[in-house]
Amino acid sequence: GRLLDPTKSLWLSGLQDRESIAAVAQQPKVAATQGGFALWCIGRDRIVTWGDPARGGDSTAIQDQLKNVQKIHATHGAFAAILAHGTVVTWGQPFLGGDST
Repeated sequence: GRLLDPTKSLWLSGLQDRESIAAVAQQPKVAATQGGFALWCIGRDRIVTWGDPARGGDSTAIQDQLKNVQKIHATHGAFAAILAHGTVVTWGQPFLGGDST
């Protein structure tokens, strides 16, 4: 067996006639501040955020750091993502936990 790239068609992935595939669906997780939202699947490399940028609704500045996210916690105005190797990445209002430098 092998993993298929979900961004490619089955044809581009090299799947041949009469071959079979199996799929595993993951339940997305959601976290929220008082104005921002984060949606992700455990172990994936993409988090979708929306809402008030001042409350964590914009994660573009740290999106490249969000690899292999295991959990996300939220305060009133910030998010903290816990990665597989134990690193914590934060964003949102600095005085509410969004700055971990």
